Amino acid sequence: MTSSPRPLDILVVNWLDRENPQAGGAEEHLHETFGRVARMGHRVTALVSGWPGSEPRAELDGIEVHRAGRRYTFSIAGPAYFKKHWSNRRFDVVVEDLNKVPLFTPAWSDVPVVGLAHHLFGATAFQAATPPIAAATWLLERPIPRVFRDIPMIAVSESTKEDLIDRGLRPEGITVIPNGIDVDRYTPGPASQRAERPTLLFLGRLKKYKRVDLVLQAIARLAARGVDVSLVVGGAGDQDSVLRSLASELGIGDRVRFAGFVSDEEKLDLLRSSWLHVLTSPKEGWGISNLEAGACGTPTVASDAPGLRESVVHGTTGLLVPHGDIDAIADAIHSLVDDPARLKEMGASARSFAERFSWDATASAVEEHLIEVVRDHDPALFLG
Repeated sequence: MTSSPRPLDILVVNWLDRENPQAGGAEEHLHETFGRVARMGHRVTALVSGWPGSEPRAELDGIEVHRAGRRYTFSIAGPAYFKKHWSNRRFDVVVEDLNKVPLFTPAWSDVPVVGLAHHLFGATAFQAATPPIAAATWLLERPIPRVFRDIPMIAVSESTKEDLIDRGLRPEGITVIPNGIDVDRYTPGPASQRAERPTLLFLGRLKKYKRVDLVLQAIARLAARGVDVSLVVGGAGDQDSVLRSLASELGIGDRVRFAGFVSDEEKLDLLRSSWLHVLTSPKEGWGISNLEAGACGTPTVASDAPGLRESVVHGTTGLLVPHGDIDAIADAIHSLVDDPARLKEMGASARSFAERFSWDATASAVEEHLIEVVRDHDPALFLG
């Protein structure tokens, strides 16, 4: 049930929805959070981009999904769709997800706007896309402090909040609401489910900025030391062929399995059977996969980077290493697979840590924040 005096009419603007082939963590957040907000009794509409063959409308998790344009035209198609179809509809609040290129909703919406920031790319855009697209992303992020300066913001981590403050946004206008996970679904399996051979797991889109190449090079160095470890790479993306070629060049083709896109059931099985989860990107909004692994009793070795250092407690639920330091990655992995007792203890601690976060808690906090924003904007809406 809603804790609001009346249901809200909420519009969420996000680049993708969960059915999009390019969907990732931001889309998981969209549906897990706002699907629950919809079940609390609020009306939730999502404006997102489409893809070749996609339906223009869908009902997903109680959310009315409207698709406009494509991935690279959404910044134009989205505002145009809003003006054409909803010029006479008075939403109570608009939530803009700032995970990718901003749509600057405060400039074309006359209702209260809340910004939702996972992480901004900044210079890391040049590690994730071609130079023209990276340059466009970097340039379009530049006006964010000016356009969103007086807009209430939700940041998914303290690291993201610090980034927003560094860019010029007001600290008092930023509320941190961490991501959640499904702690009832992601649970440890029986001890017999763990792989006999020390097995590492990467789960995520195969994009350049994820730096899976660092993990492959660490595996090669461990192989040179005579350490018997293997790696499962779960996910798809434009770096698939590049990473397969690198594994071959490093001589570790027999130690690495590229699983491609994995289903939810396969994902759960991999998280339970692996010894360690690895994530060596230079920046994340939060690192949901670290918590999902931890909930399954699997510790993480990750870069000591924004977002990741909040979803891994160094020395307790996993190990953090300097980003890009291949020897440090290899040493961290070696130290844990060589000490099963410590690995087991970390797995138990990782599960306990993960239990502190849930999508129900995230959704409730988001609902409370949106009610407060709407009430501050127009107290009369809740009278009578």
